[in-house]
Order: sequence, then C-alpha cells, then structure tokens
Amino acid sequence: MPEHLDPFREARESSGLQITDFNGEQIPFVLRLKDLRKTVKDWQNFSSDHPFKVVPHSEEHLRTMRQIPIEMDPPDHTDYRGLVEPFFKRPTQTEYMLEMAEMIHVMVSDLLDGNEFEAVHEFALPLQCKALALLLNVSESEAEVWKSWGLHALTEGSGLEDYTAEQFAKAEKNPGDDFFSMLNDVECRGDKLTFEEKQGIANVTFAGGKDTVINVVSSIIVYFAEHPESLKFLKQDEKYIITACEEFVRYVSPLTAISRSCPHASNVGNHEIAPGSRIGLCWPSANRDGSVFKNPDQVILDRTPNPHIGFGYGIHNCLGAPQARLIIRSLLKAFSDLVSRIELISYEPRVEREKSFVRQVGYDSAVVKVY
Repeated sequence: MPEHLDPFREARESSGLQITDFNGEQIPFVLRLKDLRKTVKDWQNFSSDHPFKVVPHSEEHLRTMRQIPIEMDPPDHTDYRGLVEPFFKRPTQTEYMLEMAEMIHVMVSDLLDGNEFEAVHEFALPLQCKALALLLNVSESEAEVWKSWGLHALTEGSGLEDYTAEQFAKAEKNPGDDFFSMLNDVECRGDKLTFEEKQGIANVTFAGGKDTVINVVSSIIVYFAEHPESLKFLKQDEKYIITACEEFVRYVSPLTAISRSCPHASNVGNHEIAPGSRIGLCWPSANRDGSVFKNPDQVILDRTPNPHIGFGYGIHNCLGAPQARLIIRSLLKAFSDLVSRIELISYEPRVEREKSFVRQVGYDSAVVKVY
C-alpha cells in the first residue's frame, strides 16, 4: 500500500506555515502542533463565525444554512453546544458501548467466509451508517437512505436538507427519544430552536463525521492486510486496542484542515496574518510534528504518550469523538477476537488534490479477503 505521506513536512520544519491556494484565495496553513494549539484557543483573533467557510473550500453551493455550533464563537457556540453535547456523549454509556460492540462483532463475523468484498462501500460505509442510526436513536433502516448518499453527505450525496426537514416534521407528529425529537423539544435561552437552527445542527451531524470515520476504518483494514504482524501484536494485550485507536486517528488524520477568519491583524509563530484573511488549521501536519512525535511517519500501535489532535482541539473539539473512538475500538476488538489475517486483492487510494498539496486521506476502494 502507498504510505500516507506527509506533504507538509518541509514547510513545517522550515517555517511552520504553508501558503495554500483555494480557488485563488491564499490561505496560510498552520503546521506545527504548538502553534496550532495556541491558535485554536484564540477564538477572538481566529474566529469560527464565518458561515459556509468552516473548511477552506466554501460550502455555499453545498448547503443553505450555517452549521451549528461549529460555525460560531462563544457565547453562542457555548450555549448551542451545551444543548446537544449530552446526546453526543451517549457512546460513553455502558449499554450503548455493548450494543455498538455487538453490532460490529456481527458485521466482522459475516466477513469470515473467505470471499472477496470491497471494504469501503460494502463494509466501512454501512458500518458508519448503522453506527449513526444507533447514535441518533432511530431505526437502522434509515442507514439504507444514508448509504445512498455515498462517502460524504454533502459532496457526494444529495437531498440531505430535504431529508432532515422531513425527519423534524415526522418527529413533531410522533415524538420519541430520537435526535430529531430532542432538537424539536430543546430550548436555547428560553426559546425553542428555530427550523434553521435545527437544520444547522442536523447538517453538521450528518456531514461532519461520515467520510472521516470511513477513511479511518478503510485505512485500518488495508494497514492490517499489509502489516499482518500488527494484527498479531494487537492480539497480545487488550490494552493495545486503546492506544492503537489513537494512533490510527493520528496517522490517518482524515480531515486536512478547518479554517478560521481573522477579524484583526494577528500572528502565528513569527508570521503576521492580515486582517480579513483566513488561516487553515492543518491537523495532519501537527500530528506528524517530529518535535512531538518520535518516528511520526510510522504506525506505532502502543505509542504513548500520544498528544494528537486528530479530533481537533479546544472548544471546537469534535462532538462526535466519543462515537468515532467507540467505533474504532469496537472494530479493533472484533478484529483481535475474530480475524487471523486479511488478504489485500486491490486498492485505490482516496486522494485530495489541491494546487498546493496532494494528500491521501483513505481509500476509494479496497478489495480484500478476511480469514
């Protein structure tokens, strides 16, 4: 398999910034872990209050509403995140954890027939969709709808806004314990959420954690196929499941960058940032920072400490991190318990190709056999 190469190493080591070009806009990417952490915490100078620009490429052509709470600063961000955070912490509950583990155990068990299958669309995508149904507390049949949207709910799928609007309407008529009913009922600052606010929360819920989880899952499968000794290592001690989960998130770092807007002139390291411009928070570069991580281009399944920021950092750290960690840990446990080896038949890397960099983020396809 081609290794997940680090296209930001030279710029990170020489200056700490890389100017990247997105549709003619020059966006400095913050590359070093220390600089990135400091920048993320300074929301007054590096603001998230810029609808449709949470990522370097504007999403105005992909959605019609602000994503909440990711495109907000405090105090708005604090209030809206506080409303939904309890729902996203359900993966830390014992009953939920057991249900996720059983679901993934069954899915892996079904692969052990020696037949070829395509691991991205026939395993990672269904897994992510079924896991999301569990998180949102809706029928697993909804996963079939989400599968039809492809690997990313916005860039590959269509109909997300119509779908979520329909779910809110259904929940109004027949309320339950699901995600949509919760948003219908919850109040912010004494008032029920507006339709636009509910849609903004739902949009980022579906769009934010789909391809990222799929890319990590597919990368894990291909990695174990190419490194059978790593699967054997994982079986030695269950404690390695936790460290391996964090290491795969660090190594793959499926989200390349989140952007911030700069209302004032600012500084990152020794570099001046002009007012009115944007910067990019480059998570994968920070996660390969050789001043922090020994042998950063290697997967070390028992790496500790591992201060990666694959789920972001600061007040905007990923709401879905507990869900993603549970999925990955449950998958690693199922592999450790059930799988003796994985045979890689063919693969096609999933690659981001920008004017300023080229980066692998996962796989478009990976045909394997599991034994």
